[in-house]
Amino acid sequence: MKNPTSPKSSPSRQSPTEKPAPVKTAAKKAASAKAKKSEAVPVILPADDRFLLGAHMSIAGGPAQAIDRALSVGCNAMQIFVKNNMQWFATPFADSELRAFHEHPHRRALKSVFGHSGYMINLGATNPEFHDKSLRALSEELVRADQLELPFLVLHPGAHMGEGEEAGLTKITQSLDTVFKSLPEVTTKVALETTAGQGSSLGHTFEQLAWIFDRCAYPERLCVCIDTAHLFAAGYDISTEEGTRQTFEQFDNVLGLHRLAAIHCNDSKAALNSRVDRHDHIGKGKIGVAPFRFIMRDTRFAAIPKVLETPKGKDLAEDLENLAVLRSLVV
Repeated sequence: MKNPTSPKSSPSRQSPTEKPAPVKTAAKKAASAKAKKSEAVPVILPADDRFLLGAHMSIAGGPAQAIDRALSVGCNAMQIFVKNNMQWFATPFADSELRAFHEHPHRRALKSVFGHSGYMINLGATNPEFHDKSLRALSEELVRADQLELPFLVLHPGAHMGEGEEAGLTKITQSLDTVFKSLPEVTTKVALETTAGQGSSLGHTFEQLAWIFDRCAYPERLCVCIDTAHLFAAGYDISTEEGTRQTFEQFDNVLGLHRLAAIHCNDSKAALNSRVDRHDHIGKGKIGVAPFRFIMRDTRFAAIPKVLETPKGKDLAEDLENLAVLRSLVV
């Protein structure tokens, strides 16, 4: 509300000795606004580096912006897409984007940053055009991840599209071999993610993932990402700490804990063995807090990045809440 006693505005008279105020160009105004917006992002450095904990973050505005978002909610680990996850391809990173990411003043506050591939990729695709696009897309995403110096890129193995489990696993393995062979200089690994087994998706049992490892010509370029919601939906009952202990023991026997690169900490809206992939907030879904307590307290997983993929808004309030729940389970 205007002050009723304030004088009405009138054209100001400029003294002959006064210099006119500099006029901002549109470009300068835009740059100033962008700088203010960047400065407005609160940076909250992680308070506890005993374990790696974080969330998936958007790269809207460039990969460097994801760092600001992660630190604003106290992450010391982060997962990102390396391009729009619902498009096949993307224009290459500009040098300025890569510099902004690598030279971000708080980049090293994030102890672990890794990528997730786009959802359109299916290495088991039976449609030749779709399969060719999947090979090209994964190759390009590995290159982008390597440019960002990410240690691994999480990938849903693929779906057999009605051809059967063995045919699908064979095609996925051959596809990985093709991609790896074409990228001898890329050091970013592929982390095969455990899936819910929805539709004809493969990777919903540890044995299926082991099948790929055993037959891949480049097993040293593979690792595994466990998703708790997917495990539960696929039939692994991790709703109790004992069930979680047994599940990880089984994982160790079939694949080996040395192959575990990351854990997606997600509760599930879907029931046990439902084969439905629906994430929920920690402790508010069908799983409960038991497996997350086990994971947060087991020292074997301290150096394994644990990230959220739970629903959230732009203000990341849900991430703050879910991360607080996970931290509370350590005590």
